[in-house]
Amino acid sequence: MEYNKILEETYTLANGVDIPKLGLGTWFIPDDQAASAVREAVKIGYRHIDTAQAYENESGVGEGIRTCGIDREKLFVTTKLAAEIKTYEGAAEAIDGSLAKMGLDYIDLMLIHSPQPWTDFRGGDYAEGNRQAWLALEDAYKAGKLRAIGVSNFKEQDVENILSSCTVAPMVNQLLVHIGNTPAALMEYCREKNILVEAYSPVAHGEIMKHPEVAVMAEKYHVTIPQLCIRYDLQLGALPLPKTANPTHMSDNAKLDFIISEQDMETLKSMKPLKDYGEFSAFPVFSGK
Repeated sequence: MEYNKILEETYTLANGVDIPKLGLGTWFIPDDQAASAVREAVKIGYRHIDTAQAYENESGVGEGIRTCGIDREKLFVTTKLAAEIKTYEGAAEAIDGSLAKMGLDYIDLMLIHSPQPWTDFRGGDYAEGNRQAWLALEDAYKAGKLRAIGVSNFKEQDVENILSSCTVAPMVNQLLVHIGNTPAALMEYCREKNILVEAYSPVAHGEIMKHPEVAVMAEKYHVTIPQLCIRYDLQLGALPLPKTANPTHMSDNAKLDFIISEQDMETLKSMKPLKDYGEFSAFPVFSGK
């Protein structure tokens, strides 16, 4: 099998925990297929698996982690607190729920999935609810149930709200980052706060495959469009989480031993946003709500 060194490289979080630089996203992988997807990924060399309560596949992901034949401490598992949970009690219960569902003694990283419930994405004021949910994550972290904690889809003011009252600062902010959607100011803010940016949907749910300029650029480097997109996120200093249940794609997504030139990075950064995300456009994180 071709050697993919990216799968052995790590970033170091603010608390000193190492996190593999490339992860497998599992959004839309059904629960009954998740275990096999995780086992295939681990066989290829992936050591970082990302799920969420909202994906409804924690049970399958946990089974894959437990049955993949690799020591648990060599794997990095992320899950996310459902966006609707904005109380301390609800969050504490849900954290224990994830541990039970996955059949794991600890989770490596847990994030608040969104500052607002999905039904009110970018809507009302949930500042106090987020502080309560964060407090539950902090307590689980201090109790050793979680090795690291963070947030997802949080803008600057949402992060500031957490920083205003926390005793443990967020270590990660998982954001939608891809060619045509590069939140440069927010990424720079996170860098200044020592918060690692993880990039979900690096290939924009496949819609970027239709982008002619991106296709031309990929051809220039003799790589696939997904490889170009994943490499782009890495060169921004982010941690890409390409989602796939297909072992061939998993393997291809890790073949990243090329460098995009500075000039081409600038061109990619300035590319216009995609008009839509196809069948996924209705989802709040894509609909621009």
